[in-house]
Amino acid sequence: MEIRTLQYFLAVAREQNMTGAANLLHITQPTLSRQMADLEQELGKKFFIRTNRSTLLTEEGIRLRQRAEEIVSLVQ
Repeated sequence: MEIRTLQYFLAVAREQNMTGAANLLHITQPTLSRQMADLEQELGKKFFIRTNRSTLLTEEGIRLRQRAEEIVSLVQ
């Protein structure tokens, strides 16, 4: 897993929307969605509840967000 992937995850968690996070990150929405699906597959967990209008965190997603914030903070 790359730090960039954690940063993408955090952007989605903050924006609660794939399109909004993609715009913030200056990448396409399909690219971001694919990265998040790959992250879920890599770790074997479901981190998001996806609806037509929002992307919310599951309990696993909330735990990952806490760890990701710590990791990204340490790297910066």
